[in-house]
Amino acid sequence: MEIKDIKRIVEMMKSNDLTEFSMKDDDFELAMKRGGDEPQVVYAAPAAAAPAAQVASAAAPAAPAAEVDENDGLIEIPSPIVGTFYRRPAPDADNFAEIGTEVSEESVVCIIEAMKVMNEIKADVKGVIKKVLVDDASPVQYGQPLFLVDPK
Repeated sequence: MEIKDIKRIVEMMKSNDLTEFSMKDDDFELAMKRGGDEPQVVYAAPAAAAPAAQVASAAAPAAPAAEVDENDGLIEIPSPIVGTFYRRPAPDADNFAEIGTEVSEESVVCIIEAMKVMNEIKADVKGVIKKVLVDDASPVQYGQPLFLVDPK
């Protein structure tokens, strides 16, 4: 299953006001639970894995009011999945994006490893990276802001 498929499921959940979704096939099992406005992946593992790993998703902490004002007008690039955030494609390579890097909708800004699959994350916005919000090799949750972009 690809990120775009998970995004479509999330949108379907929102548009149909579903609070839970699960599916299973021969190679993959996915269950998501939605509380409030943002869905949360509560379990995602290959069906053949034993024992299956559970991933509890928590909402990203709310930003203090002062930070919201400071970041006014900036657009977040959120994590589309739960996993481990990597700023570069390999340990000896340069970062995909730095502060000041110009990005387009198709620019790869990081990789998120989920279930031993490296998923390239695109900016989905045009602008300039103003802040990197996550440390390299850190775990991230669904919807957690990764970068702040000043749109052009």
